[in-house]
Amino acid sequence: MAISLSHFPILSWLLLALVCNSFTEAATVTYNFNITWVRANPDGAFERPTIGINGKWPLPIMEATVGDRVIVNVDNQLGNQSTTLHFHGIFQNGTGTMDGPAGVTQCDVPSGSKMTYNFTVHQPGTYWYHSHNKGQYPDGLRAPFIIHDPNFPYKDKVDQEFVLSVSDWYHKEMRVLIPKFIYKGNPTGAEPVPQAALMNDTQNLTISVQPGKTYLFHMVNIGAFAGQYIWFEGHNMTIVEVDGVYTEQAEADMIYLSAAQRCSFLVTTKNETTANYAVVASMDTSLFDILPPTLNYNSTGWLVYDKAKDLPTPAFKDELVEFDDFTLVPYDKTPLFTEPDQVISLDVIMDNLGDGKPYAFFNNITYVFPKVPTLYTVMSAGNNAVNPLVYGEFTHSFVLAKHQVIEIVVNNLDSGKHPFHLHGHNFQTIVRSDEDAGVFDAKNSSQIQYPAIPMRRDTLVLHPNGHMVMRFKADNPGVWLFHCHIEWHMDQGLIVTMVEDPLEIQKVITIPDDHIAACKAGNKPYTGNAAANTLNYLDLSGENVAPKPLPAGFTARGIVALVFSCIAAILGMAVIVWYGMADMGAASKAEEQRRIAQSNREDASRGSGTSSEIKE
Repeated sequence: MAISLSHFPILSWLLLALVCNSFTEAATVTYNFNITWVRANPDGAFERPTIGINGKWPLPIMEATVGDRVIVNVDNQLGNQSTTLHFHGIFQNGTGTMDGPAGVTQCDVPSGSKMTYNFTVHQPGTYWYHSHNKGQYPDGLRAPFIIHDPNFPYKDKVDQEFVLSVSDWYHKEMRVLIPKFIYKGNPTGAEPVPQAALMNDTQNLTISVQPGKTYLFHMVNIGAFAGQYIWFEGHNMTIVEVDGVYTEQAEADMIYLSAAQRCSFLVTTKNETTANYAVVASMDTSLFDILPPTLNYNSTGWLVYDKAKDLPTPAFKDELVEFDDFTLVPYDKTPLFTEPDQVISLDVIMDNLGDGKPYAFFNNITYVFPKVPTLYTVMSAGNNAVNPLVYGEFTHSFVLAKHQVIEIVVNNLDSGKHPFHLHGHNFQTIVRSDEDAGVFDAKNSSQIQYPAIPMRRDTLVLHPNGHMVMRFKADNPGVWLFHCHIEWHMDQGLIVTMVEDPLEIQKVITIPDDHIAACKAGNKPYTGNAAANTLNYLDLSGENVAPKPLPAGFTARGIVALVFSCIAAILGMAVIVWYGMADMGAASKAEEQRRIAQSNREDASRGSGTSSEIKE
């Protein structure tokens, strides 16, 4: 069944408060998460180890109301892996230690250790929480996080709320898949293709509805890789929120959610109960290098008006044309930010390094985790914190000044889509090109016709061989990642770091004792520069570095040719050895002896003009 928020006590309290038209002071919402391995088989095809919470999977949906204090007590009992939690889309203004990426704002939490996340939510809307550690969350550690708003602008239209997640699903664990992906035997960087598509972490989902009602759906793509096309047969969707930003109402018959994107929309049901209707989420197969013939890339649910009636097979779609989110207008109508104070231009490149493995790059730099979490370097570096050198070459750090307008230009030099996410902010999207439009040119008047009221969200899809331009204000001191949210690409290093107003960070943030304890438990340094040097912050000797570049002239295609040439040579040699060592049998030996004798006679004839016979 779909998950109706009317069944949750916190929403019942909220509705009661709305009726009374008065509100008590903000609450404290506490979650105790014992993180362990469980077993799950959501697609009915393969049972596998999955990361659960409190012995269960799927995971609980987190909920709170605007202004609430949220406390999440994490007890890592996985036994064989560390972990963290990131609350995706939450700005963590003033609580940057709670953002969650391992090696960035904290050390990972070792098995057997505990950590508390403690923050206040000021943003309404649809979010999610997930592990942000070593590519872990596709193993199951991810679920929606809904923040209710007593002042939701469309509250008078809503009869009931539902939460829907869509995701891809793999039968193997990430600790198995990642080494086979970032591997010299995979020089083109072909990403692992999922085995299934899920809706609310299951298949054949049913959503009971009543005629003539309006439902608010909170939808989240919690997948690792695949974007999803989503449509409700026989019904339109009225978009009212994306990534925590309320929008003017916008009608859509199909939407697209990349990994990490969210959308809330209204669906008004029909006035009769004569049929049930399919709800379809279809994985974006253009992202896959291969399409396995056995893969069902659709997940299907149903709006059930009458349980006694059939659940219809979805109609075939000739083409998938999604609503263009660039055209959305924020409800608050925040105008275009002023000309930027700082422009960060990033070129997306997928290539190999000298170890022959596939990596992802911004401007020829692939991200490598520092020895000390970047936020902890900020806290211990004193005035050196304003110097990006202290964070190391391979964290690819940019230092942002207080209250400046920052513009990020991203040029996609790759033939695939990339959903880019910014921690700590959402951003105005002022340019997003079509596919194959090439790089951005600020001098080209046709490319700089910016919208007066740009769409805002925190995760945006960049089209193949295209470009996009975003702006945000540096009004949230902290250390924030900007990265591709295809988990495979993040594992490959498609990340940069924004160190925002570092001297102010030192004034407003205190690292909690249990966060330092996690570093100690994992035997990891928590002071010093990226190389853990506490004596000279400009001495990066010993920092973690990327492999050396390929020799000049080597390309992924060349590596593929070399690999297959080597394989062919090895197979050829194996055949020769096998042939030489095989037992030929008596008849074959006699035939081979006759062949050799005949060859010798021919050689002798050519040498002396006579022939001879060699008898046995």
